[in-house]
Amino acid sequence: MKCVVVTQSGQIEIREVDKPVPGPYQALARLEEAALCNATDSKLYERHFPGIEDYPLVLGHETVGIVETVGGKVKNFKPGDRVIGGLLGTFSDPHLYSGWGGFSEFVLVHDHDAMVAAGVADESHGWFDACEIQNAVPKGISADDAVLACTWREVLGAFRDFRLQPGKKAIVFGAGPVGLSFVKLGKLFGLRQIDVVDPLLEKRRLAQKMGADHFYTPKEVQSADFLARERRSYDTVIDAVGLDAVVNSGLPLLKMASDMCVYGVMTKNPTIDLSKAPYNFELHIHQWPTRSEERSAMKTLACWISEGKLKASDFISHRFTMNRIGEAFEAVKRGEVIKAILTF
Repeated sequence: MKCVVVTQSGQIEIREVDKPVPGPYQALARLEEAALCNATDSKLYERHFPGIEDYPLVLGHETVGIVETVGGKVKNFKPGDRVIGGLLGTFSDPHLYSGWGGFSEFVLVHDHDAMVAAGVADESHGWFDACEIQNAVPKGISADDAVLACTWREVLGAFRDFRLQPGKKAIVFGAGPVGLSFVKLGKLFGLRQIDVVDPLLEKRRLAQKMGADHFYTPKEVQSADFLARERRSYDTVIDAVGLDAVVNSGLPLLKMASDMCVYGVMTKNPTIDLSKAPYNFELHIHQWPTRSEERSAMKTLACWISEGKLKASDFISHRFTMNRIGEAFEAVKRGEVIKAILTF
């Protein structure tokens, strides 16, 4: 089978490897399509994702596939099921490492519930936390909607961690796919007001289409006029970029005892200027999904998708074949991509 391998910083190739063989609690799925994660995949491609140092590696964690065969102890998948959730490749080459490995023609899905029931949901039996979100999607959800749900589940799953509640007033810094998802899902969830900050006019316009109440440039939210009007007025400030400079820009906007929420992998030693913040506030750093929340979010998302309230077409800006993935990364670097879909 083919898979997408990062060999060194900024260099990528399509490589032939052995097709994985499913174990007793695994299903083999043929990749239907994948989505590029603008942040994580780009950092892996450029070799500066924190904690990952072993290369060459196979990319991919936003993927959707169709089950072809199942292991003897699988109970919750059957051939023909459409499945999502960090679908992982395994590789016979011991010198080929995993950047989650989902950009492969065939991927493996673990039956988490069957492993839990059998008492084998542990590392020694090949289980890891992402197994919990390797799930079949409800009938009627398209491949596009299913692969976008990989992003939407993570974002909606963070709502509880961020103490978001209907009726709150929030502002999001960054109108990339995560920031726009906070806007779209926040409006469906019932936030009273959700505003957006982004330097690019086109992304501010997209945020408006997603339902943002107001949209600003970074310079505008730091102006004396804006601070005089909005200082200490937000229940929640969301940094959808993962930079301490963004956090510091948002601190003056927080109400007393409100929430500064970071969605993304920050540097190891961020510098936060507490002089800009209220005396009391909660700092939430969400670097990794809470898997149980991510999984349960799919029920709500499936309803919104089936009702026509949530559409992948609003987010998909580009489509590439896997042999053009280098072009996809260049488009991401230029700021052109919201979500790019990849197929073999």
